Amino acid sequence: MLKTPPDLPLSGEEKISAATPFLLKEGRSGLRSTFNKWLALAALVIVLDQLSKLYIASHFVYGENLPVFSVFSLVLWHNEGAAYGFLNDFGGLQRWLFSGIAITASGWIICLLRKHQSQTLFALALSLILGGALGNLIDRVAYGYVVDFLLFHWDAHTFPAFNLADAAISCGAALLIWQSFTEKKHATTVS
Repeated sequence: MLKTPPDLPLSGEEKISAATPFLLKEGRSGLRSTFNKWLALAALVIVLDQLSKLYIASHFVYGENLPVFSVFSLVLWHNEGAAYGFLNDFGGLQRWLFSGIAITASGWIICLLRKHQSQTLFALALSLILGGALGNLIDRVAYGYVVDFLLFHWDAHTFPAFNLADAAISCGAALLIWQSFTEKKHATTVS
């Protein structure tokens, strides 16, 4: 039902004109709600990431390796570098470098998320990346390293250990790449 300001005797066209600010306010409220849902998803990623790291850190000793399948093990490793061990031996500066990058990127992602919150795939990707970045930032600031515990391997070949935050970042990045291909395909077929 159309809401109008109280105590105003208005005709039909005047009612619509007078109600416009109220309609816009309701529309912004809906967008705010959508934005909050994407932030809640990022928060869920952070919570799951931190709980999983806490569990592994409290049940494993550093370096412990528990084979789960022939190609997958749970481990407890500390990663002082970026995702998948990149720049792990950078002399300690990486803690603050990557913390600064994570804070800057998170601020930028929040701005993008607010602006593009109605674009479901894009907002989903940004939320996953945001949650992952902040999940690893918490570790980096609190401990000086990121807790990694998921290890895939095949024979003598080992993929660098990672965690749920890394997985969320990777999934978000994959969704962004996928969206870029599907948008180009859609734009080509439309024109």
